[in-house]
Amino acid sequence: MPLDPLAKRLLTMMAAAGPQARSRPSVEARRQSLAKLMQFARADAPDVTASDGTLPGPGGEVPYRLYSHASASERAPGFVFFHGGGLVAGSIATHDRIAAALAHATGCRLVSVDYRLAPEHKFPAAVDDAIAATEWVAREASSLGIDAERLVVGGDSAGATLAAIVCQEALQNAGLSIVAQCLICPVLDFEETSPSREAFAEGHLIDRITIEADLADYLPGSNIDTGDPRISPLRATRLAGLPTAIIHTAEFDPMRDEGNAYARKLLAAGVAVEHVCHDGMVHNFHAMGAILPQAQLVLSQIGEQVRRAVET
Repeated sequence: MPLDPLAKRLLTMMAAAGPQARSRPSVEARRQSLAKLMQFARADAPDVTASDGTLPGPGGEVPYRLYSHASASERAPGFVFFHGGGLVAGSIATHDRIAAALAHATGCRLVSVDYRLAPEHKFPAAVDDAIAATEWVAREASSLGIDAERLVVGGDSAGATLAAIVCQEALQNAGLSIVAQCLICPVLDFEETSPSREAFAEGHLIDRITIEADLADYLPGSNIDTGDPRISPLRATRLAGLPTAIIHTAEFDPMRDEGNAYARKLLAAGVAVEHVCHDGMVHNFHAMGAILPQAQLVLSQIGEQVRRAVET
């Protein structure tokens, strides 16, 4: 179906406001751009409170923000959330509204993790922080008011990359119990260029230039194997036994095909999958609730899916 009219209008507005000649964005420009984009998220998560803290990471203290709904039980399901931003941008602050909305929709106590960003901290710093944060939440579940047996790991965009990697690593290393993974517009493959990456390389919110710049900033050198599952989770060969997957992709997202392919691979490996590809939507649409009704609908849908997964 055609691009959603409201999404199309947003893209037109952003194109008009931006530079006419696209060049590789600086890291600071990338961070400012994402922060502005995330202001389109709708702030309506009633009865959700938040508190900040730090957890021990391999490179030092990792900030986090804990969200809790007023109706949450003493031992509520837990949701470890990783923000998007190409692993070079984003923070617990930029994704505050999304994290609060997910806590409200899912009924989970949600821990939003401020993992280290590139280029200051190259691969695998973000991966190491994500794994350490998830293990810490599992260990400290009781003090956080979380039921360690009902733990969800998720994220959006590059945050979903980290969530998928955490689940794959947990499968390799027994001792960490994750009941579900929630991947929203996930970035999962840098080994091959899919048809959707080609078709939507320009003019669809995130473009080829930005994606390539993010990857160049993230990787420590040109000799890195982009087929490494810790960079491209779609390339993992051992998938059987992974937690239930909740995957949301968008029709006009460059990363659509890799998200859809991961859903198929998981199903073929016997993993329970709930997958929706949203017609007429672009990358990051879930974070545009102030102007896109579909953003609120998808967050509600994710809430229902996560609630089912943690109660199964």
